[in-house]
Order: sequence, then C-alpha cells, then structure tokens
Amino acid sequence: MATEVVRPSELSGDELAELLALVRGSDSAEIKLSVPMDAQRATLRTLDVDPLEAQIRQVFFLDTPDLDVNRSGVAVRARRVQGRTGDSAVKLRPIVPDSLPEDIRRSKSVRVEVDASPEGFVCSAAMKNPVPNADVREAVSGKRRISSLFSDEQKAFYAAHAPEDLELDDLTILGPIFVLKLKQTAPEHKRKLVLELWFYPDGSRILELSARVATGEAFQAGMEARSYLEGLGLDLTAEQQLKTATALAFFSAELQKQETLCVT
Repeated sequence: MATEVVRPSELSGDELAELLALVRGSDSAEIKLSVPMDAQRATLRTLDVDPLEAQIRQVFFLDTPDLDVNRSGVAVRARRVQGRTGDSAVKLRPIVPDSLPEDIRRSKSVRVEVDASPEGFVCSAAMKNPVPNADVREAVSGKRRISSLFSDEQKAFYAAHAPEDLELDDLTILGPIFVLKLKQTAPEHKRKLVLELWFYPDGSRILELSARVATGEAFQAGMEARSYLEGLGLDLTAEQQLKTATALAFFSAELQKQETLCVT
C-alpha cells in the first residue's frame, strides 16, 4: 500500500486522466480517511463527538467462507438501521462508469461513486433496495430466504457479475458488525463530516471520517478536507483500513477456524 498522501498534482498524467474520467462519469465523490486505533480517542475528543447523537447500524455481509463473491469484485450486504428502514445492497467495484449498461447507469437504485483516500481512489456502483429492519432480522435468523431482501433488479445485477451458479441463497451470513454513525459540521470546516465507528468482534475498531461531495467539487473538497484534518493533528500517511475488507477477512478466518475444529 502507498505510504504517502497522493495529491492531484502528484499523480502521473495517466493517473490524473483516469481519476478525472471516473469523477466526470460518477454521481458523487467521497473523501475518506481512517484513523489509527491509537489516535481514535483523541480524534473523537477533538471533534467533540457526542456518542448519544449517533445512529446505530447492524451490518451483515453475504459471501462464501472463501470470499468467492468478493474476489469477483462484488460485495453483498444487508443492513438494519436505527430510526429508519434498513436496506440491502449489491456493490460492484472497481468499475468504469461508461462501461455500465445504460439501463443500470440510469437506474434510480444505483449510485456510482468515486472513493478517494490518502492511498488512492476507486470507483464503484452500488444498487440499493429499502428493506424493513424486521425482514433483515428474520432473514439472518433463517426465518426467511436471504434472496427475499433483494429486488429483481438487484438479483439480475448480482447474477451478471457474481461467480456463476452461486445464488444469493447459497451465500453465508458474515456478521454482524455494529456501527455507530454520526453526521456533524465543525466550525472550522465548511462541509458536513460523517463519522463511522465500526466495532469488530475481536475488539478492534475502525474509525472513518468522510465527506460526500458533488463531482464538480471533488478536488476542492479534497484539498479542504486534507487541510482540516491535518489541522486536527491526524497522520494522513497512516495505513488506511478498509471497513468491508476487514470485516470479510475477519469472518472468513472465523469460519475457517470452525471448519478446522470440526475436522479435528
């Protein structure tokens, strides 16, 4: 992984052209930074975060124990959300916006977004579907089919990109991960900052700070976010942690341990 903050001026000509093309073809851009464990408490204090204002989320990923779906570039999840309806999502990453079929690109269920962090950038297409929290709970407890959480459009999107002959109902439930999400605006920063604190079963945490912006503001927002976060004393050269990848790796390892114990 990269160890230096990548600024637009530091990208090669080809990299900058690629980033510009992705941003132009996307619906939005999200600037992200994960905070190392040893700096999380200080960061939360500095930002004056009130945990009682946070929204509770419960996230379940769906894959095989060997993460075959993830390796094909597809991520599948279902989510329960405090105070509003839950949802399901099928995400394809990485993608080039212009390569998506026209019906997918125009779908109101799809968001194409560029994620940018100090370690680089990637574009994804996420197709979401609102699902009652109670339905998600029943599905993960085995009382209803997992596929019932997904729309016909999502099922077709999944089938077009997931490994062949691997149906949604064949997937294993990986989770849950408990998440606290909070949106707030700091006086020193013009844009709304989103904080997500992900709690993993082994006691580790990922704290991610992010700001979603329109594509026309991506570079300006990136520079503003960088200046603001550096002003907080955050190390922008620290190794970045990916929330989904970390969760999938953890639960895959847990399942493999269980299989080993069963064999022995």
